[in-house]
Amino acid sequence: MVEEYLQHWISQYGPFAYFFILYFESFGAPVPGESGLIAGSLLAAAGKLDLLPMLLCAFTGSVLGDCTGYAIGHFGGEKLLLRYGHYVKLTPQRLEKFQNMLDKRGFFFVATARFIVVLRQLNGLIAGSGGMAFPKFLVANIIGAAAWTLVWGGGPYLVKFLF
Repeated sequence: MVEEYLQHWISQYGPFAYFFILYFESFGAPVPGESGLIAGSLLAAAGKLDLLPMLLCAFTGSVLGDCTGYAIGHFGGEKLLLRYGHYVKLTPQRLEKFQNMLDKRGFFFVATARFIVVLRQLNGLIAGSGGMAFPKFLVANIIGAAAWTLVWGGGPYLVKFLF
């Protein structure tokens, strides 16, 4: 189903569709980021999409989307997240829980959050509102985005050829 949905976007925009999908998903928009990346990997394995441009677009969209989320969280702060967080399933209880995790394990939290549904979409917002230093956030964000993109964007492509 996701593959059918993405076929239209891919036929119109090619690998750049992944930039936009993952950019918006990375700061809370309800779009099929992870499943879209897996579908793209399988489309690449079937010869319908070039893998490397898709991975580069996905990685870049993920990093920039998280940075946008960081800026929203940093400049809007916790007050903004509490007021509008329900649009991205961020309840006051979740925000408190995530900010506690950020306080204890900030770098690790951001680098691994991409592998956890909901945290993937909200880690930039939370890191920005929680006061994490941007250079530290950026390095963790790049590491997490690279690992996540390779696992879900490259993994299914490789598995298809191994089995």
